[in-house]
Amino acid sequence: MNDPFLDDLTELRARSLHRRLREMTLSPDGSVAPVGRPMINFASNDYLGLSGHPALRDAAKAAIDEYGVGAGASRLVCGTLPIHLRLEETLARFKGAEAALSFSSGYAAAHGALSALAGPDDVVILDKLAHASLIDAARSCRATLRVFPHNHLGKLESLLQWAHAEHPGARTIVCTESVFSMDGDRAPVRDLVALKKKYGALLLLDEAHAVGVIGRNGRGLAHECEVAREVDILMGTMSKAIGVSGGYLAGRHSLVDLLINRARSFVFSTAQPPALAAASLASLELLMSDEGEQRRLTLWQNIRHLAAQLPKAPGPSQKTPRGAGSAIFPWIVGPEALAMEVAARLADRGFLAPAIRYPTVPQGSARLRLAVTSRHTPDQITALGQAIAGLAGALRG
Repeated sequence: MNDPFLDDLTELRARSLHRRLREMTLSPDGSVAPVGRPMINFASNDYLGLSGHPALRDAAKAAIDEYGVGAGASRLVCGTLPIHLRLEETLARFKGAEAALSFSSGYAAAHGALSALAGPDDVVILDKLAHASLIDAARSCRATLRVFPHNHLGKLESLLQWAHAEHPGARTIVCTESVFSMDGDRAPVRDLVALKKKYGALLLLDEAHAVGVIGRNGRGLAHECEVAREVDILMGTMSKAIGVSGGYLAGRHSLVDLLINRARSFVFSTAQPPALAAASLASLELLMSDEGEQRRLTLWQNIRHLAAQLPKAPGPSQKTPRGAGSAIFPWIVGPEALAMEVAARLADRGFLAPAIRYPTVPQGSARLRLAVTSRHTPDQITALGQAIAGLAGALRG
């Protein structure tokens, strides 16, 4: 019997794009071990090391004892629990918003936002490097979709002018990230707010990689730039610096009311398990504490240390990553096969830094996407820099 899938798999292998799931053990201290071999983890988005924190674990256990494991149904049927409401009240306070709504994932939050707010008569304008969840959501909502070059304010303004002239009755939504997940750079948030106000558009800002890292208590880039109240839709996730799982949208009361009624990924999904909501709540309370702020400051010491250690990468147009603006360091190699080889050599030296390849990043820009956390020690960071420097010299030689 012919296997209808083998040709597709063969093509992926030929292009060095085939992936496999690797079984790992994960310790509360953030270390990982494939097949029993300990490795220093430079791939995790758990930027503050909160996923194994005793306060989060205790909160999750207590919620299981009180509520059980599952929520039972969607929030509109019988799934809204007191812990969900407490989480959303705390999220709104943390983000400086009137209200917030939690989702099962950041991906679901993106789909929920655009399914509720945009339709065939509307316009969605995306940064070219916006996360796949926003791209997929924009396509599925059937709005007219336009893309501007990464952080190119001039092109964005021309698209806003076009939308204003050609679609005068449409709702126009600009979607971007505050910190970009694969390049680690920041969006010009103040300028984005000024442009959306000038042309009467809405701004959706995904703060997934800024929360916990940027701004006092890690409230995000919009908060640091003092424009959080002027961003119409604040999006984020509980699966990165918050250390748990899930997503959220925050903004006006009217936004959240509309999402409850129209966001398909909310209406038609079983509610977030109460243990995860409780752990997320405990994490937010930690972020707003002195301990959370100290972890954030330690993270920034580690960010600066790694920025000083990394050599220039061999890939196209890659600069030495000095003065990093986030916890994400893209060390761009170029060819997919070469990136896989570099990642394998680092693994042999005890570092987990997987190769990131197409379609996550454009073809020919495969990279190591290094993520530093507050749990890394200076010695670990120095050792990683030395290992990469040795590989860089070999690649150039």
